[in-house]
Amino acid sequence: MKRLFTLMLMAITVASCAEKNPLLKEWKTPFGVPPFEEIKNEDYMPALKKAIDINNKEIAAIVNSKEAPDFENTILAFDRCGKALERISLVFENGEAIASTEEIRKISAEMTPLLSSHYSEIMQSEKLFQRIKAVYDKRESLGLEPDQMRLTEETYRHFERAGSNLSPEDKAKLKEINSKIDSLQLLFSQNLLSETGSWTMTIDNEEDLAGLSPDFIADAAQRAADAGQEGKWLVGLDNPSVMPFLSTADNRELRVKVLDAYSNRCNNNNEFDNKDIVTEIISLKMDKARLMGFDTYAAFVLDDRMAKTPEAVYKLMDEVWQPSLAAARAELADIKELAKEDGIETILPADWRYYATKARAAKYSYDESQIMEYLQYDNVRDGIFYTANKLFGVSFKRVEDIPLPHPDAECFECVDGDGTSRGLLYIDMFARPGAKSGGAWCTSYREREVASDGTVLPAIMSIVGNFTRPSADKPSLLTVDETETFFHEFGHAIAGLLSDVRYTGLCNFVRDFVEVPSQLNEHWAFEPEVLNVYAKHYQTGEVIPMELIEKMRQCGKYGVGFAQTELVAAMYLDMDMYSMKEMPEKFDLLAYEQECMDKRGLISEILPRYRTPYFLHIFSHGYDAGYYSYLWANVYEYDAFEAFKETGDIFNQKVASDYRYKILSKVNEEDAMTLYTDFRGSTPSADPFLKGRGLR
Repeated sequence: MKRLFTLMLMAITVASCAEKNPLLKEWKTPFGVPPFEEIKNEDYMPALKKAIDINNKEIAAIVNSKEAPDFENTILAFDRCGKALERISLVFENGEAIASTEEIRKISAEMTPLLSSHYSEIMQSEKLFQRIKAVYDKRESLGLEPDQMRLTEETYRHFERAGSNLSPEDKAKLKEINSKIDSLQLLFSQNLLSETGSWTMTIDNEEDLAGLSPDFIADAAQRAADAGQEGKWLVGLDNPSVMPFLSTADNRELRVKVLDAYSNRCNNNNEFDNKDIVTEIISLKMDKARLMGFDTYAAFVLDDRMAKTPEAVYKLMDEVWQPSLAAARAELADIKELAKEDGIETILPADWRYYATKARAAKYSYDESQIMEYLQYDNVRDGIFYTANKLFGVSFKRVEDIPLPHPDAECFECVDGDGTSRGLLYIDMFARPGAKSGGAWCTSYREREVASDGTVLPAIMSIVGNFTRPSADKPSLLTVDETETFFHEFGHAIAGLLSDVRYTGLCNFVRDFVEVPSQLNEHWAFEPEVLNVYAKHYQTGEVIPMELIEKMRQCGKYGVGFAQTELVAAMYLDMDMYSMKEMPEKFDLLAYEQECMDKRGLISEILPRYRTPYFLHIFSHGYDAGYYSYLWANVYEYDAFEAFKETGDIFNQKVASDYRYKILSKVNEEDAMTLYTDFRGSTPSADPFLKGRGLR
């Protein structure tokens, strides 16, 4: 069977070489990256359909084998199939996220149901499942190696959770539900991208710029010029525009206008409104949970996560909520005092960031713009590379003359200490309002692969952000938050680059552990030893003064009440909605949202970080009943950093080696809790996190 399967793949490869479609032909590019410049929009659908056909033939070869099911001809064969479809899907999905157009969105709307139907058919194939089940049932007698045993169990579990044990009638229902969910989630994200990109506020009175930094004003002027409004200033709803405006603009009326637009995205009863879409998604996921034998969708999702139950998630959120809310109320007292000086008696959500910025400055004589002068984009990136080198011995070398996913992107090769290539890293961190999805994320164009002959194809990772781009006379200077975000997303990327798993089915961490490597990496961002390497004044080259570092560290915990409260409030929204057992006959989404906040005592001056009509994580990006993962990971990342601090050396090589080879290298070869306790020696408590954040 192995030879038959190998010959089949060879035939497919040879056939694809004759293809003119760049997505289907062999990629004779450096490192085998996608030939981005050759790909046209009209290539996607033909390539997708061809790749689906290839994948169907691969599945048929497994299902129709005359040999008795075993690990090699069933589990391993399934793990290695679908590569052509995967690479095409990744190129398209990543391209849509960084350079969306109306034409791309139409292709996505056509592609999504095709992919959903295809994967549903595979996961509900009775013959395929019976072969997998046959191997699973006799796994203990097959002499499997530990990672082979894990892959067998994970593959079986994956099929089981996809409905393979359902009746034919219920399988058909599940397939229809999944297809509808996929289409609705796509529409949700497209609506949000359109609404975010289409709203701008024009400022034509220079007095309305009071309080804003020269850099912000220059960027707003460039935005206006790009939009044909020379001599004016434009404010958008992307983070590099909206957040500095809310934090520093003196004009309260305009702050209210901007926050109102931001917090009501996809809630304006227009063509981009998401309220009905959200309601339908929740209802469909309730139906899915019931089909799968669970009372709630949250219970279904959490059944294979570290948390296991909604009760465990609520327990952690409740433990963090009260001290966070208490800290926020203390911050509110400071804000009210400052607002009174301006004659303001009632604090609005649009006032919080503005007066919190002033309160921080008054308490600590702190001006973040001073810090930003030392956080030049290129230097921060090099500081990230320095940290990875000190921890893991890897280095990053710029790769020239290689296809790029976007002209803004840059490419680096990750080289291990022994000279082995660990793969490539694309970095694309500057905002493109209206075309690029908001926020920051890490993705891949290829996970690490091991071919049947043992050849390793290293990972091709990509991190994406929305930082302010450099201007004609000034480089991109990052905020403290953006610097942490850069370290965060790189933490995801380095995890992908340092993976040593043999099998694709074991290449991803479980959802509520996946944020541990990224959040842990943030801890090095503002350590003095690291700052001394990268935090250099963009004009003079002077290393950031220690007194400025100390001032930043002192005030670093100020504002944690607001930050943690808005974050956990969004987590409650996620869990509450997906913990509903029945959809009320007349469901008012916004009223339900308010009820969720009222019963927790959220003060009116703070909004949840995400309101439901634009909560992309849980209605499009796979964090449904999983947004708590960031908080869950907080507990682990603070505990893990303690392992370094306990030695007195944040780059302790023994701890770094254990972390690399006991966690990052293994990914999902063992249960996440097993990996962590092997690294740390015990399960963590929330104390280091609460103390580290100043909440205890």
